[in-house]
Amino acid sequence: MQPKYFDVHGHVNFAAYKGDREETIKRSLDSGVWMAVVGTQRDTAKSAVALTEQYTDGVYAIVGLHPIHTDKSFHDEEELGDGGKEFTSRGELMEYAYYRDLAKSSRVVAIGECGLDFFRLDGENTRAKQENAFRLQIQLAKEVGKPLMLHLRSGSGLSAYNEAFKILKSEVAGFSTAHPGDLHFFAGGIDEAKPFLDLGFTFSFTGAITYPPRKGETERSYDAIVRYLPIDRILSETDCPYVAPVPYRGKRNEPVYVAEVVKKIAQIKGEEPETVRERVLENALRFFGLGK
Repeated sequence: MQPKYFDVHGHVNFAAYKGDREETIKRSLDSGVWMAVVGTQRDTAKSAVALTEQYTDGVYAIVGLHPIHTDKSFHDEEELGDGGKEFTSRGELMEYAYYRDLAKSSRVVAIGECGLDFFRLDGENTRAKQENAFRLQIQLAKEVGKPLMLHLRSGSGLSAYNEAFKILKSEVAGFSTAHPGDLHFFAGGIDEAKPFLDLGFTFSFTGAITYPPRKGETERSYDAIVRYLPIDRILSETDCPYVAPVPYRGKRNEPVYVAEVVKKIAQIKGEEPETVRERVLENALRFFGLGK
């Protein structure tokens, strides 16, 4: 079956799907939704690749080390928890050879999610660990000829977008892919987007764009940036199991819900839904180097 949608960033390899992983994937594939399953550290990266081997088409993997996993700090039982056990981010090193071996699989389509997360930053040592892991993954992406899947989250008075741009601006010439990378769950504004747009990056949006304006806002904070970006630089994602779109908000997210994200992109841009669906799908296939 040819795809209708592409969820370029989701985590059906996480513990949140332990009881119905196969059913969730089947439901998506039966609806014409292809997906990229994203690893965040060595275990989830390995499981992402293993998942792809169970399917002929439509399920691809992204492997890498998330910046929060360079330090032991953050708890999320939906990621690696088991039966309610507390999960702590691992404090892992970027094991270059390990991820390079995973990336040799033809089903691995990008490196990441990698980048900078200053939201829970705990001193300069943590920042240095994140930057080191990020630089190594940029090197790996260029070596294996695959784009980056970026995680950039500002905090602690620091802009992750500005700091990542400083690192990336001298690196993009070494990429052989259609785009050097994608800014996953983009939450910046036009000023943050412009430098990356000039470098050839794409921007993916989640169900967060379907949420109503916050108190005091006249429009959703995402509307301006979605209108501003050219359609050929926009990708759709769920970041499942998180941020389920309206009308599923509050429930566990899954790849099939990416259709709601694409529908909202069309609405914000004031364009025909079918035209936007086709363009966003084409963007994803081009980004990952996949033919229809």
